Amino acid sequence: MSTSKRKNETKINEIINDIKTVKIQGAENIARAGIKAFLLSPTKVNAKKILSSRPTEPLMQNTVNFLLRSKDKKNDAKKFLQKLREAHEKIVLSGSTLIKNDMKIFSHCHSSTVIDILKYAKRKLKKNFTVYTSEVQPLLQGHMTAKELSKAKIPVVIMPDLAAEQALKMCDILLFGADAFTKKFVVNKIGTSTLCKIAKSYKIPRYSCAVSYKFTKKVKIENRPSTEIIHVENNKIKVINPAFDKTSMKDLTGIISEHGILRPKSFVKLAKISSRLIDI
Repeated sequence: MSTSKRKNETKINEIINDIKTVKIQGAENIARAGIKAFLLSPTKVNAKKILSSRPTEPLMQNTVNFLLRSKDKKNDAKKFLQKLREAHEKIVLSGSTLIKNDMKIFSHCHSSTVIDILKYAKRKLKKNFTVYTSEVQPLLQGHMTAKELSKAKIPVVIMPDLAAEQALKMCDILLFGADAFTKKFVVNKIGTSTLCKIAKSYKIPRYSCAVSYKFTKKVKIENRPSTEIIHVENNKIKVINPAFDKTSMKDLTGIISEHGILRPKSFVKLAKISSRLIDI
């Protein structure tokens, strides 16, 4: 193996490890990392390694599978990344219109899309609001959200996961990201489904914010290592650690994507087309 190939192999393994260990977070960031790793060695074997790193990430899956079929992989990757940036900007603009002065906004987990919506509403639209978030055990992504928003001078209230209902019932809107869309469900960080049901019971609007390229026919829910929760050698203790859950489209008010703010049924019709990446 040549020196350059060894360097590429090392870099690919580093990227895959960063994706697996959640050092790289957020579906869009994971997709970008997956593209970078794939272009270092654009083969089916490498694609399989990359895709197996996070099974609940159809944005990366759709993109890498598209690039496998592409005859001009580097150029098409560049075009797609530009489309992803443009789609993200459209979501930020649409989502920020829902933010009103003196709102109390509940956000779950760490979504770069939701964070950018809130930052834009604060910086460009000069809105004043407060964001509520839970810790999001076991990896504490809620802490990341709180720190990032506080740097943007946005007031944040953080609480234990099991106190979420106490805060949510006081809020005006629930915003969260998405790792995957299917015809019937939104797949997002564990706890999203419960929060949506609670918000619905209090008649609080519920919006998932993400690009439509995350649409897929089937999705596998990733189970994370048990050591994220507890280190145990007792075989009488079983640990389950699902990273995501499925929220019924019926429990959503709408979805904010590059297609605008749509009811779930309308979104699904458009997402089925755009997720194929055939219009790059």
